[in-house]
Amino acid sequence: LGLGEEPASLKWYVQAELVHCRFAMAGVAGILVTDLLRVSGIWDLPVWFEAGAAKFDFASTTALFFVQLLLMGFAETKRYMDFINPGSQAEEGTFIGLEAALAGLQPGYPGGPLFNPLGLAKDIENAHEEKLKEIKNGRLAMVAMLGFIVQASVTHVGPMDNLLTHLSDPFNKNIIHAFSSS
Repeated sequence: LGLGEEPASLKWYVQAELVHCRFAMAGVAGILVTDLLRVSGIWDLPVWFEAGAAKFDFASTTALFFVQLLLMGFAETKRYMDFINPGSQAEEGTFIGLEAALAGLQPGYPGGPLFNPLGLAKDIENAHEEKLKEIKNGRLAMVAMLGFIVQASVTHVGPMDNLLTHLSDPFNKNIIHAFSSS
């Protein structure tokens, strides 16, 4: 495809993959935890693919939309500005006196006490193994998200429901029977 032939494009694709990996890892964890809480009866939650249609008691959908737009817009703008000019978000005057908390280590790897409170990424220049693990886990999470989407469209239930159904009768309740009956 030649997508990474231009160095500027490749730099952007690396950052895009990193962000998508992180969102996929958060999404997979969120789906599994909420589905486990739902299936175990601890909390009455909708299935993940119906959660967007659920009404919340604590705020209206419009309010949630605008809060999400404001917060994510701010975070993504700061991330993009740091991508364009690395380290610029830690300069004095960029964020109401919290510049030190936003001090980035590298584009895509924020630092400071806000994003690195335990100091685990002090030497980000030599953290090649950790970066590789993050990308590999993120790619796996993207594949898992695709699996959740296909599973939901075929079975119309959550991943924990599918797991419990499969474990109850592994030879008759599996992917082969699911696709042959749909």
